[in-house]
Amino acid sequence: MEELEKLRYPIGHFECPENISDEHIKQWINALETLPQRLVDLVSDFSESQLETPYREGGWTVRQVIHHIADSHHHSYTRFKWALTENRPLIKVYEEKLWSELIDAKTAPIALSLSYLTALHAKLVYMCERLSPDDLKRSYIHPVGNVNVSVAENIGKYAWHGNHHFAHIKTLAERKGW
Repeated sequence: MEELEKLRYPIGHFECPENISDEHIKQWINALETLPQRLVDLVSDFSESQLETPYREGGWTVRQVIHHIADSHHHSYTRFKWALTENRPLIKVYEEKLWSELIDAKTAPIALSLSYLTALHAKLVYMCERLSPDDLKRSYIHPVGNVNVSVAENIGKYAWHGNHHFAHIKTLAERKGW
């Protein structure tokens, strides 16, 4: 079970610091800013066969992971906007496993999601770099457990999320010698 956990969470689970510092925010924004290019650099030479390889037994293919990152970060961007414009809105969750089975996630060229991530993260980083301390305290409610998530925490969650899935692909590539 320990090996499966390492394959599922190669960088561990997200742990939000009790006190989120300016340095945390800066590091997380940097991770968001660099993710699209790091992904492009990692997967640009992958063959179709490599893109169809699951990162672990029973896991998503590389193609599905890349499309999932774009879908998830699209949702996150919307959650930021809701938190910044509404009073603790209750967000809508999405069925990521079902989304990963849709035709675009299973067959679309990865360039679509890589280009989208580049644009989306440019907007996200632009916004995050300009948030005030009060903006960072704003929050939304995640309906699973009615959890309050601050804008600051959401920056960390999605920095982790991108790094988490990047590590899935990188670990696979290293194991396969790609």
